[in-house]
Formats: sequence, structure tokens, C-alpha cells
Amino acid sequence: MRTFIFLMCSTLLACSNDAHISHTATEQKKTVLFVSSLDDPKLSELAINKALLDAKALLATGKPVEVRLKQGTYYLSKPIQLDHEYSGNQEQPFIFAAEQGSRVVLSGAKPLSVVWQRDGELLKAVIESDGFDQLFINGQKQIRARYPNYDPEVKVFNGYAEDAISSARVATWKNPKGGVVHALHEGRWGGMHYLIEGKEQGELKLLGGFQNNRQSPMHTKYRYVENIFEELDAPSEWYFDEQTDTLYFYPPDDFDLSNSEIEITSTNHLIELVGSESHPVKNIRVENFVFTQTNQTFMQTKEPLLRSDWAVYRGGAVLISNAQKVEVKNNVFKELGGNAIFVSDYSRDIKIAGNEIYNIGASAVSFVGSATAVRSPSFEYHQYVNIDKMDLAKGPKNERYPSNSVVFDNLIHDIGQVEKQVAGVQLSMSANVTVSHNTIYRVPRAGINVSEGTWGGHVIEHNDVFSTVLETGDHGAFNSWGRDRFWHPDRAKMNQLAKEYPGLYRADVIKPIIIRNNRFQCDYGWDIDLDDGSSNYEIYNNVLLSGGLKLREGFRRKVENNVILNNSFHPHVWFENSEDIFRKNIVLASHKPILNNHWGQEIDFNLFTTERALVKAQNLGLDKHSTYGNPQFVDPSTGDYRVSAGSPALSLGFKNFAMDQFGVTSPRLKAQAESPSFPNLYLSSNDTQQDDELTLFGATFKSVTTLGEQSALGIPEIAGALVTHVKHNSQADEAGLVKGDVILRVIDTEFSGVDKIINIKDLLTSYRSRKWRGELEVVVVRNQNEHVLVVNLLD
Repeated sequence: MRTFIFLMCSTLLACSNDAHISHTATEQKKTVLFVSSLDDPKLSELAINKALLDAKALLATGKPVEVRLKQGTYYLSKPIQLDHEYSGNQEQPFIFAAEQGSRVVLSGAKPLSVVWQRDGELLKAVIESDGFDQLFINGQKQIRARYPNYDPEVKVFNGYAEDAISSARVATWKNPKGGVVHALHEGRWGGMHYLIEGKEQGELKLLGGFQNNRQSPMHTKYRYVENIFEELDAPSEWYFDEQTDTLYFYPPDDFDLSNSEIEITSTNHLIELVGSESHPVKNIRVENFVFTQTNQTFMQTKEPLLRSDWAVYRGGAVLISNAQKVEVKNNVFKELGGNAIFVSDYSRDIKIAGNEIYNIGASAVSFVGSATAVRSPSFEYHQYVNIDKMDLAKGPKNERYPSNSVVFDNLIHDIGQVEKQVAGVQLSMSANVTVSHNTIYRVPRAGINVSEGTWGGHVIEHNDVFSTVLETGDHGAFNSWGRDRFWHPDRAKMNQLAKEYPGLYRADVIKPIIIRNNRFQCDYGWDIDLDDGSSNYEIYNNVLLSGGLKLREGFRRKVENNVILNNSFHPHVWFENSEDIFRKNIVLASHKPILNNHWGQEIDFNLFTTERALVKAQNLGLDKHSTYGNPQFVDPSTGDYRVSAGSPALSLGFKNFAMDQFGVTSPRLKAQAESPSFPNLYLSSNDTQQDDELTLFGATFKSVTTLGEQSALGIPEIAGALVTHVKHNSQADEAGLVKGDVILRVIDTEFSGVDKIINIKDLLTSYRSRKWRGELEVVVVRNQNEHVLVVNLLD
């Protein structure tokens, strides 16, 4: 039983009936301070700060305290700061939370009272602001004036144009200063952003491009420009003239002048839990809030990480740094300009759980340590510390990195709406982080990213990650790099170092990274992509729905007991002593090696689905004990890829694992979470009916199967994928494919690889193995002549 004592506020302002702090005493001697929302945003913020000062005073006496906010929206002009003086204890943490059952919004916006005036098709109003980058009307985010116009049907940037900053277009802009250019990296490895500082002789003066650590020019095609007055030409677009403090808005037809709530963003962060190494923040829980409406931070994303493609901004709606035993749970993060949760420097036992994170500008959850903890760090891709100057000691130099933490049961989707080098969960310079039971989808790049090996010990398990790499390329639903101390960008030198210093990779990735019991799906890359030296991984019991698995360079990767659908294993550039293992997996296509002369410790006991795929592997000296056949999945139409008792996979050592434990676990989030679609499986030529069809990139194909078709089409043998229909304005149409074409080969100019297309299954596997490049180069026969066409897969 609890007893309640309410003490009306006597020291906060003039204390009206609806503006007070209430003190609740319980028989457990815990004090709960309730804060009510006020009509005046400034008073609401003052009420929170007063309650926190009262809480700090009580905590100083050793008393347990909670601060709970009553229902309403609290506008913050600056972040709520919780330092080490707010630390609770292990039995009674300090709780900062919404009142139970109440919807409490912490907003980084400022509400405005606006008097609109007509200006042709536009509305305009003079407002007080130092500048802002997000505008909300009636809670809905509006579109900053841009070219090309926003189109929800266009995947990359919701609209891009090669002429976005052409001389002809720039000439139409009177004063583009303050405009912004957004573009993909030249290699489509994330995004880059530039502030327009002005123009000289018709050319723009640009500042930026530092957001991607793999330096390059911007992409010539995938780019757009915003915050240009002359581009204010579509409903829901806006522009703010900082010289005259005038807000311009192009109203949609149903816009109600007399009943519109206007809000503009004003702060980057909402809560900061920041201590110091000597006095860390301890034992605090933040829960049940809605975090929303922060500034975009892409021009502050400039700190390079260790030779990964990433640069970061150390901040988010919630920033945690130098902290122990902090929990951020059961919150909603939406309509943020930048990151949601950022865990930095020395941080231990941090728990991020039960949150929903969506419609945000950058990453959802990031754990990033300090480079001061790294021995012999290098930053840009091409940098390297010579071995004679390298610190060869094992492990970190100091404690300034996150460790022993958990990211559990979070629903993350529709992130990276501004920045493109982002992830649902990002781990860098950290150790022993468990990422478990999260559902992550509709992201422009990786769902889960591990930037480098420092210092291993992560467990990635029971996650459901799909609809990934939607706007970029050459990446994975799970992606990692391993450009640690041992790795050299020159492959010849790397081969030499691998022989002379075997085991050096363990100096950084000191404990294995485990990837198990996940379901991954990547639209334009690999389901699991271990890139450039990623080492010391154990990968087992995963379902890979479309993109297959890649191991590039690196050492000691053990891949066992995985189901790889409509794709296969991609070994790229292995070292002679890699110690890699790939065994007891089910693969639905032949191995896809690139520049491989060495094959690790063991590739064997795998189940292929066609004799042709098995023979190709055995001709490489691999898979001596492997076999082929139908895996006999229990119910692939519902995503149950366990195998039946008679499956040949079982005799090879494959073991069934649970297919119903992927993703979020809490009923609230499970009810909201989407699921991936399950692919039609092409198990063997005998399983594919002759009249089966395949639809890819806007074209429909069937296998060439009869002598009559061969004769009519004028092709050399009964083989190929016949185009039976091309959708207007599709990728196939733009590439020049027409009805009646027959695709005979898929080629890879860079690596001189050629896939011969016997049937539509071959076309599907070739597509899946190359879609990470963003284009498919095909040889077609038309009127008995061969033509080479290139299909753009990214559009």
C-alpha cells in the first residue's frame, strides 16, 4: 500500500493551479516529483528545471527520487542535462520519466504565432528566428524548397537530378547562399552534404563533403539541392529568408490559415546524460517519453572513424557519455533531424530497450568510443601506420570506450532520411555490446554496422533486419569493416604482412564477434557483408533471404549452419593463412569467388540445390564431402526454413534452429512491426516449371526450353531468359530491353566474370550476386545479333 502526500509548489514562479510540482512520499521513502505542462513553453521548461534542482538536492542527502512529467508537450530551448549529481544507486536508480499512462512529448522545437499574408501562390510571415532547418505545421514535417521536387515514389533522396547544380540552373538563382547540396558518395558509399557559401562567375562555392570518411567527389547523378528560394514551387514547400526574417510557404489546397500550429526546430539534443571519467553518471533511467523535432546535424558530421567509411556527429536526441548503468527504455523517437541515441566515450552497462525509432535524419543507436583508446590509429581509408612504428600491444590504451551494454527489443525503421551513411545500430571502438531482438527496416544503408574490430566481443542475435541498402550500394544488412592495425590498403603489402605477422588481427578484435539466430535481407548488397579485413567472427544459425554472405580479406571467420536463399557464398580476396571455415550451410546457388587464390581452413559439408553448383565448387578443390538436393524446407511460404526429417542437409551435419524468434519481443512493438517478404525459391531446374515466370527490374522473363523457341529466336542453344514483357518507364525499359530479347550472359567487366544464363534461375542468382554494384551488364540476342545493355538497379 502506498500513501500520497501532495505539497503544492511554493517556490516556482507564481504557481498557478495547473503549474506545479507535486511531491509524493511512499512507505518506501521514495520522493516522486510530478511536473505539469504549461500553456507557456518557457514556464514548462522552467518547471522541469526546478523539479530537477529539487531532485538533485534530495539525491545529495541519499534519498531516492523520481521526476515524472504529466501529460503534455514540453518545448525545450536547450537540452535537459543530467550530470553525475543525478546518480542514483543500484537498488534505487534516479528515474526521469513520463507519468504512467501519459503521453509526454519532449520537443526541440519552438511554437510560433504566425500572421500569414498572401504573396501570389505563396504565404509569407515575418517571424523571430536565428535560423532553422525543419518546419512543422500541425505536427507534420514540411519540405524545404528543393530541386528536384520531393517524390515519395523515388527511392534515392525522394528525387535526384544530374543537373541539380548545373551552371544553367545556378544562373536562375539570385542568391543561393545558405542553400544545401545533398549527394551520394561517388562510389555510392553513403552520402555527402555541402553548404552553399555563395557563387562566383556562375559557379557555386561549396563547404562540406567531410561527412564520408572515404573521400571522393560527389556522385554526378544522385544529388539534389534545397533551401533555394527560386525552387519554392510545389505544395508544402517552404523557405526562410534570414536577411528579412521572412518565412515563405507554398500551401496545399486544404491548408487552413486560421487553424494552423507552426513549430520550428531550435536544439540538437533533448537530454544529455554526461559525466566525466572521474565522476561518471550512474544508475539513471529515462523512460516513456516521445522525443521529437531536433535540428539536422549533417554539417556537424565530420569526426572520422577508424578507416571505415564513416564520419560521426557525437550527439543525438539522447546523448550518453561517461556513464554507468543508464537505461533508455520504452520511448518513441520520431521526426528528428539527426541521431536518436548516441553513447560515447567511457560508458558501461548501458541498456537501450523497448524504444521505437523512426522518421529520423541519421542513425538510431550508436556506440562510439574515443580514438585515444586505440593503439596506432589510422583514419582515412588510405592511411597506414608502418609496422616499425606500430604499437603492437594488445587491446585498448585506456577505458574511454563503451562496453558491456545491451541494445534490446527496439523497433527501428525509416531512418537516414537526410544522412545516408547511417545504421539502425552502429558500433565503433567499443566492446561486448549485445544487439538482440531488434527489428530494423527501410534504411538507406546497413541495418547493423560494425565499423572496425576494436575490440570485439559483440553478440548480434535474434534480429530481424530487412529492406536495407535502399539508397546506396556495395554494403549489407549487416556490414562490418576490419581495417584495424594489421590491415593495409595495398593488397600486396597486406599479403606480406599477413605472412610475417600472423595473428596480429587479434591485437584489436581480442574477442570473437558472434552473429547468430538472425534473419537478414539486403536489397542492393549482401545479407551479411564482412568487408575489408573483418576478422574473428563466428556466424551461425542465420537465415539470409536474398543477398548471400561475403567474406573479404580478414582472418578466422567461422560460418556454419546458415540458410542462404537464392544466393550463395561470396569469398573475396582471401589470405593464404586466413583460417576461414564455411561448412554445414544450405546454399541455393554456386559460390561466387572474386580474386581468390586461397581457400582457408575448410569449405565443405554444404548442401547445394543443383549438381551444377556442386560441380563448380568441387572443380575449385572445395566441398569434397558436400552434396546437392532439395533441402525440404518445412514451409518456406511462411518463412519456416527448418528442414524435414528426410532432408539431405541433416546427414551433412546441419541442425534446425528456431524460425519464430526474430525481432522485437514486447507485445506493443510486435503489434507495430512489419515483416519481410519471403522469396519464391528456385531450388533446381527440375523444380522450376517450364512456364514459370520471373519479374526483375520491371521486365518479365521465362526460360527458353524448347527447340521451337531456340529456332524462332535465333539463338545457338536451348538456353537463356526470354523477355516476355517490359513495363513502361521501368529500369528494364530505360536500359533498352524489349519484348523478345533473350539474355544469354551476365558479365562483370571489372573482374572479367561471366555467368552463362541457362534459365531464369540463373538470371535471378546473377542478379542477386551483382546487385550490390547498382547495375547489371547483360548480353542479349535480338534479331540474331548480340547487344550489351546495362540495367540500372538503384533507381
